[in-house]
Amino acid sequence: MLRESYPYYLANRPEAPNQDLEVRDKFSGEVATRVAMADEAAIDRAIAASVAAAEPMARMAAYERQAVLMHCVARFQERAEELAEALCIEAGKPIKDSRGEVGRLIDTFRVAAEESVRITGEVLPLDISPRARGYSGMWKRVPIGPCSFIAPFNFPLNLAAHKVAPALAMGCPFVLKPASLTPIGALVIGEVLAETDLPAGAFSVLPCKRDGARLFTEDERLKLLSFTGSPGVGWDLKARAGKKPVVLELGGNAAVIVDADADLDDAVERIVFGAFYQSGQSCIGVQRILAHESLYDELRQKLVAKTGTLKMGNPRDEDTFIGPMISVGEAERLHGWIESAVANGAKLLCGGKRDGNMLEATLLEDVPKAEDVVCQEAFGPVAVLSRFTHFEDALASVNDSVFGLQAGIFTRDLYKMQKAWDVLDVGGVVIGDVPSWRVDHMPYGGVKESGLGREGIRFAMEDMSEVRLLVIRTPE
Repeated sequence: MLRESYPYYLANRPEAPNQDLEVRDKFSGEVATRVAMADEAAIDRAIAASVAAAEPMARMAAYERQAVLMHCVARFQERAEELAEALCIEAGKPIKDSRGEVGRLIDTFRVAAEESVRITGEVLPLDISPRARGYSGMWKRVPIGPCSFIAPFNFPLNLAAHKVAPALAMGCPFVLKPASLTPIGALVIGEVLAETDLPAGAFSVLPCKRDGARLFTEDERLKLLSFTGSPGVGWDLKARAGKKPVVLELGGNAAVIVDADADLDDAVERIVFGAFYQSGQSCIGVQRILAHESLYDELRQKLVAKTGTLKMGNPRDEDTFIGPMISVGEAERLHGWIESAVANGAKLLCGGKRDGNMLEATLLEDVPKAEDVVCQEAFGPVAVLSRFTHFEDALASVNDSVFGLQAGIFTRDLYKMQKAWDVLDVGGVVIGDVPSWRVDHMPYGGVKESGLGREGIRFAMEDMSEVRLLVIRTPE
């Protein structure tokens, strides 16, 4: 169970000046706990502390950074069930999915611990012409400095970890703003970090109101902004971030192609999971299903049947698959998109009903392309089916989107796989599975409206570092 209240963490230390943020149980709607909220003065203090911590953080030996990360791994393992239960309450995530996210949190910190001791550079020959005779060079990576992190509600543990763990591995102090709807996981990360001997000011975890978070974006003392969330917010933050580099992990409306040679039963199992796990609240959740005409009817029948077996209800129940959406407002929005699609000619195959923030797993077909449920990010338990004749047409349909995060393809044809990898305008192509698959050390991110840059520990560490060159002249 959650404690009655939680402090925030400012310059490594807990502070509880208030209990202004109510965190609700997303299934019952009741207040589950209260959290301290930071004001602009507190955020300013945290940034100043991170600036002061930059030099001692950069001086930490690799083994010292690794020890901090491994301490986190051990403590997260010890507190795994507590973290899963907190996630189940604050995010409404089914308990099995919550345990899975805790496992990914642990994986992410473990990989960061491994990467912290293998930050390498390169010897660079410079004598490419007579004028450079006697010159040699080498380069290394150095920490970029204080970082600003803004994390979303849907993976409050793991998506915070994908910012925090690389920063610690690289030696960057940071300030983190968790989502106000789901701050507890990030605060527990802060609680564990407070047990270490990180330099004062190395980290701050500060829930705050969106309109009070200006400094997270605009303050010039911060050297990097990493944001995960909606495209509208993300691009606005980039416009206001000034000179600092910006990494954006934004939305998607991910597509999966089921070609004529696919194993239908396997594809159905994976597509239903990819479309409806954690109530579809994933930026790489399956939203568009493109099936070859030769198997479309059978695939549709199997998808509807499988979807009908999913249990919806209390996320604490071990066999619940569909839990609540994050809020009634979000459920109302998506329900409205479904109703609009049906009103404009789409066929409702299953689901479509809403009760508060509980929305049934929903499949639609023959949806006009202009409908929001096709061309925007649904971020909920709904997927749309369409058929194709030629594989190239399916690839074009995947690319016919403002988003480009990941795509999945069920095919056994090597040449089609290569073609897809060559032409799909997405950050990642997954063969034999849904676009919803991710492991935490791979390069992960999108193009177009889906964002800028890549996460995945080593790739995030590159963003959190700068190349520093050394040139040596040896006189003849």
